[in-house]
Amino acid sequence: MVTTTYQVQGMTCGHCVNSVSTEVSALPGVTDVQVDLASGRVTVTSQSPLDTDAVRAAVDEAGYDLVGA
Repeated sequence: MVTTTYQVQGMTCGHCVNSVSTEVSALPGVTDVQVDLASGRVTVTSQSPLDTDAVRAAVDEAGYDLVGA
């Protein structure tokens, strides 16, 4: 298992958390997604390293921005 933490900008509420969690969870190999709304950190556990562009696309699909990756 691989755990990676990403910084997401623009999340302000529980709906934001659900949107990001749903989109990132749909990526192949993802087994867990934990979102810390206060810090904007999204910790993703997956079976193998994820392609950052795929994570960025999932976060973008949810309506938010991946920062610094």
